[in-house]
Amino acid sequence: MKPAIPEGYREDSRGNLVKESSIKAIDLARDELTMEIVQKAKNVSTLLRNMKAQIYGDIEAFVEMSAEQYGVNLGGKKGNLTLLSFDGRYKVIRANADNIVFDERLYAAKELIDQCLRDWSKDAHPGLMMMVNDAFRADRNGELRTARVLALRRHNIDDPRWNRAMDAISDALQVVGSKSYIRVYERVGDSDQYRLIPLDIAGA
Repeated sequence: MKPAIPEGYREDSRGNLVKESSIKAIDLARDELTMEIVQKAKNVSTLLRNMKAQIYGDIEAFVEMSAEQYGVNLGGKKGNLTLLSFDGRYKVIRANADNIVFDERLYAAKELIDQCLRDWSKDAHPGLMMMVNDAFRADRNGELRTARVLALRRHNIDDPRWNRAMDAISDALQVVGSKSYIRVYERVGDSDQYRLIPLDIAGA
């Protein structure tokens, strides 16, 4: 258990005890402001977490109530859903997004594609080569951008190796879980456009 900090002292970032009387006033003010912001952020985070749980529960209860009107019982995983206010001014969307990863078969697909590109290098469109290289380039977290890899399957290329590569990409897909999102929108004036009501500090 961490020992209590003696009265009149502060612990610095290295774990050393420092007398408060020796700390500059601006450093104390910065610490006070930082802790105030952190506490506000924690309070809002707890509020959002509780609100999210309540919203999900309310939506599930409404879906069950709506289904009862037709004498059916809904069970299992729930899909995407849109709720509209009576005047159409607001809408709430519950969206489920699968978390997709690729297994080792993606390396076989990449090798087949590389074989194609080596043979096509003289005649291949530069845009296709750039798109393939970009699809297999990892992001800052070292992960492949799934959508760009999957986009390769849209190209109908008459080469058995390319077709086998596309099959390998499809076989390599693995769904490792899903996340559910709640988004709330407000109509923009009298238009048909909706504006997202931000629930994160960056978008507010």
